[in-house]
Amino acid sequence: MQADRLPPHDIQAEESVIGSLLIDGESISHIIGFLLAGDFYRERNRLVYEAACGLFERKDAINQVTIAHELESRGQLEDVGGSAFLAHTVGVVPTSVHIEHYGRIVKRTATMRRLIAAANDIADIGYADDPNIETALSRAEDMLFGIRTGQQSRDFIPLRDALSPFLETSPLDQADSDTKDKPVPTGFRNLDRLLGGFQRSDMIVLAARPSIGKSTLGLNFAMHAAQERRTVAIFSLEMGREQIGMRLLAGHARLNMHDIRMRHLGPSEEAKLIDSIGFLSDLAIFIDDTPFQSVMEMRSKARRLQLEHGVDFIVVDYMQLIDSPNGRPGGANRAQEVSDISRQMKGMARDLNVPVLAISQLSRAIEHRQSHRPVLSDLRESGSIEQDADVVMFIHREEKFTTEQEWNKQNPNQPYPRGLCELIIAKHRHGPTDEVWMAVRDEIGRFIESMAPERTYAPERV
Repeated sequence: MQADRLPPHDIQAEESVIGSLLIDGESISHIIGFLLAGDFYRERNRLVYEAACGLFERKDAINQVTIAHELESRGQLEDVGGSAFLAHTVGVVPTSVHIEHYGRIVKRTATMRRLIAAANDIADIGYADDPNIETALSRAEDMLFGIRTGQQSRDFIPLRDALSPFLETSPLDQADSDTKDKPVPTGFRNLDRLLGGFQRSDMIVLAARPSIGKSTLGLNFAMHAAQERRTVAIFSLEMGREQIGMRLLAGHARLNMHDIRMRHLGPSEEAKLIDSIGFLSDLAIFIDDTPFQSVMEMRSKARRLQLEHGVDFIVVDYMQLIDSPNGRPGGANRAQEVSDISRQMKGMARDLNVPVLAISQLSRAIEHRQSHRPVLSDLRESGSIEQDADVVMFIHREEKFTTEQEWNKQNPNQPYPRGLCELIIAKHRHGPTDEVWMAVRDEIGRFIESMAPERTYAPERV
């Protein structure tokens, strides 16, 4: 019925993308997070873009010469029209400034083509006249959902945008330029004395079982770094931007998160909330809450943010949710995929010269041992995480595993460690390992330095 019509495409936009890449290879960071090689309609444009992505992944320069060499090594240079075609695309655009605009056009037309293909497939389902209507509808819905989930990639937003439901905010200040080569302070004196802050190009793993507080502590690190005039990037694969904004807001204002969510606040608490919104809105914290993305996408987004604002610290929450779109031959298991992700994250830290805090899950093994203190082998799907990491930290809260009654039977002369956690430095490539004690306020999302339990169990006042 529609055989006389060509599917949507824009050859000029495709060639403009290729020409922009050949003019400025760094411009690929503006599009690689959302534009796939399969989005190109014309085969030769797809081949050139694949070659550019290959060079980017290897951290090689992208220009007319390197692209030609890459295509030649793949046996595809003649297929795309040789060096003459590459020269042609360079002449299509005068500058690479608008590469993202051209990329969005290519992405849009590719989505329309996928929609047409899905419509044809849905028509086939209808013609099949499956007696089970629920099965037919589910298959049709899955096809449309597959197209929509392919468009979920978002990008970094300033923290002030996540706080916008609460209050209109002020402009974002830039971080001080004289901090770009210094370690990033953790905000906890004892931990800074042990680690010297988070060192540049280090991969730091923060691991714990669910509901222990690893995301909360990661956000505490992020807020402390931003308060020291550092620019922080948060990749949140688990929580949305509004949840992150609320947690940071509750921690700074020292207000109960549930009360903020339900807006059960008195006049004085509302005033504290407004003051905290104003304060946090001026911090250089950027949030990307895209639920499914790969390390390669993160690296391209972080690199672009570094060019635009400068990045000093990256938080990824959490490792096991990172996508591995390329998969592995032979049906390799998830542990091997996480090992690949770990190596790529370490590469991102070195490439951007910033500390990367990777939050990770621990296995259930600690729940079945007499001692619940985590060890390195408890890293879930660990693979090479332990080897790649420069620092590995565990959060241990005995109160999450032992009731007060059980504790009193086993430790009759020691107070129950309510509201206390032990931050265990299990690996430190550049220095000693040790433990740092902290008090935890779950209801406001804060960790506070505390004395070791041998001296006192009373947390600091907050």
